[in-house]
Amino acid sequence: MSLFENHEYRWRETYFVLFEQSKRPTLAAFKKMLSKLPGHFQVSAASVEDGDHIESVTVVAPEDNAALDISYVEGEEVVEQANELQDQIKPADDQERQKLRQLNRANARLDVMHFEHVSTFEAEEDEDDELLDPSALLVILDHLVDMTHGVGIDPQSGTLL
Repeated sequence: MSLFENHEYRWRETYFVLFEQSKRPTLAAFKKMLSKLPGHFQVSAASVEDGDHIESVTVVAPEDNAALDISYVEGEEVVEQANELQDQIKPADDQERQKLRQLNRANARLDVMHFEHVSTFEAEEDEDDELLDPSALLVILDHLVDMTHGVGIDPQSGTLL
């Protein structure tokens, strides 16, 4: 079940990790990585294919009032997105140039959707008081980039992570 369908969570932002399909993480490796991270992360739902490769996974971070829906995408859509990003982003330094070159091989992507946990009262009142801590998103995103040898993208700002 996607967190979009859960009224206790409000979508905040989506990030991408683009990488080579052969580097697709397994659920076992992902859970092992989570167990080593600081904080209290819980896998609340997961779907796998081709053995144990992640198709989708939901991670809850109660201490951060956050959760992540992570889903796997592959194929032409990803290749086109990588090509568009290479055309749009002007690298500021050698590190960014190297990341842009990595996109030449990208044919798979993890969509990392960040959600804020809200109480029923907050959801009804639609308050802007931010309880959301972005730590879970940033830590897991960074480790997914490492696991896949990929490139993290903030599509809202066009920033490479």
